[in-house]
Amino acid sequence: MTETRNRSARALAVLAGGVAAALALAGCSGAGSAKPSDPSYQLTANTPKPSGDIDSVKWAVYAEPTSLDYAYAFDYPDNQVLSNVCESLLRLNPDWTLSPGLATSFSHPNPTTWVYEIRQGVTFHDGTPLTAADVVASMNRHLDPNVGSSWADVYKYVTSVAQTGPNEVTVTESQPDSQFNLSMGGDAGVVDSAAYIAKAGKNYGNSTGLVDCTGPYSVKQWQSGESITLERYDNYWDKSLQAKNKTFSFVFLQDSTARVNALKSGAVDGSWMIPAEAISQLQSSSAGSMYFGLNTAVNDLVISDLQGPLGDLRVRKALLMAIDRQGMLQAAGKGIGSISNALTTQSVWSEASAATTKAAFTGLNPYPHDVAAAKKLVKEAGAEGKQVVIATAPMGNDFNIISQGTAAALTEIGMKPKIVTVTPSQFSALFSDPSARKGIDLFYTSWYLSSPDPLEMYAVLQTGQFSNYGNWSDPEFDKVVQEAIATQDPDQRALLSGKAQKIANEQLPWLPLYDGPMSVFLGKKITGVAPSVAFLYYPWAATIGKR
Repeated sequence: MTETRNRSARALAVLAGGVAAALALAGCSGAGSAKPSDPSYQLTANTPKPSGDIDSVKWAVYAEPTSLDYAYAFDYPDNQVLSNVCESLLRLNPDWTLSPGLATSFSHPNPTTWVYEIRQGVTFHDGTPLTAADVVASMNRHLDPNVGSSWADVYKYVTSVAQTGPNEVTVTESQPDSQFNLSMGGDAGVVDSAAYIAKAGKNYGNSTGLVDCTGPYSVKQWQSGESITLERYDNYWDKSLQAKNKTFSFVFLQDSTARVNALKSGAVDGSWMIPAEAISQLQSSSAGSMYFGLNTAVNDLVISDLQGPLGDLRVRKALLMAIDRQGMLQAAGKGIGSISNALTTQSVWSEASAATTKAAFTGLNPYPHDVAAAKKLVKEAGAEGKQVVIATAPMGNDFNIISQGTAAALTEIGMKPKIVTVTPSQFSALFSDPSARKGIDLFYTSWYLSSPDPLEMYAVLQTGQFSNYGNWSDPEFDKVVQEAIATQDPDQRALLSGKAQKIANEQLPWLPLYDGPMSVFLGKKITGVAPSVAFLYYPWAATIGKR
């Protein structure tokens, strides 16, 4: 693995649909605002409680994890395994709130200091006790340029992490950063054994070195290309989350048809992120139950080159208006979701007042589907006949639908689309390696947030930030976001985030398409999981038991 780590977690949600439907988008035109879909689904906070424990569970995952090293876990497959094995200072819950984790409490004695009290009576899977020194060592890896952590941005203002008491760790920053503590419920706050990390060396987190954490499961075996098997850790400290199954196996099924067939036949017991075209099949199947829950992801088109024709705001507006987003949602997501004019979901505004949240989503430009108006904008910009390169990859039918639908829209407004299909690994590199984006104008992402604050999204788009892939820059936006970062009061910070959201809606550094719920299928033998995107950080597998 190179020093430019895989930062594509938020890009790989596989929602699959029909390619033929995407081709039909080429014929769509006309004016009017996109309207939310009316899908036949309901959001569920929890599934029925288990009737008892179960010996084993077999779970399908759409790809093999790249790494179980928390510094590099930045993808759906990585984190849905790691969340059950390793724990963070804080716990990000299924309702997207934070509560104590390996830190029993924290304090904020001054604007640039965070102090964490480390929980006692916790042991790693090898039986050794958790100490403040393990916390310091684990956090300092994010500051080490030789590690090249995918979560280094969380630590961008951190000047030191030090043990300041027997069970106390103090983080000092160069300037106030409201986002740091909010990120301690994710991988940026994970703690592993300092001794084990040193012992495993370069093999730490891979199929040979594995990990040694404090979660409800330990990693029993990683068979490359096949599966990862977890084993219940009987000495887990949190008895309320003691695993209700003895072993939990993740089976890697990259082919979506094979994955769905395994669910229907009962060969596997469950899976997250069900391909959209299979949802109706599974809903009518006797093999189990479909559920939908909280999500924080918006499906977007990332503008990765503002030096080309998309550098003109009129062209970006024209493209968004030319895309039949409602048709795209129907084709790619089978109508399960709603058109989005923002880069965040309302679910991440939970700490804001209802009035502040409403204001943040009120008055956004809806960019109605209007090809005639879009053509006019392209002509005004002098962009007729100019080429736009779209990167895609064979990772799900939604990638085909969105790339082809975008190409059809570009053709309709007098521009020349070019679709470049790359391998999944090359597509992942778009999110980590600037050279991989050379010659690419835009690409698709399903970008989820990892903390209960919309500012996480807009901080990404500040001038010079790693994930600001098109190098977009707006002084007013930067000023608002920087002020928000330094604001501790959640509602006041949300007011500023609302301003940033409106600027992003006006300037379109990324093009928002639609959002939708998190999906999960539970076979008829199991129940207990909360259908929430928090499966990326919360020990969800431990909640699953006998139906």
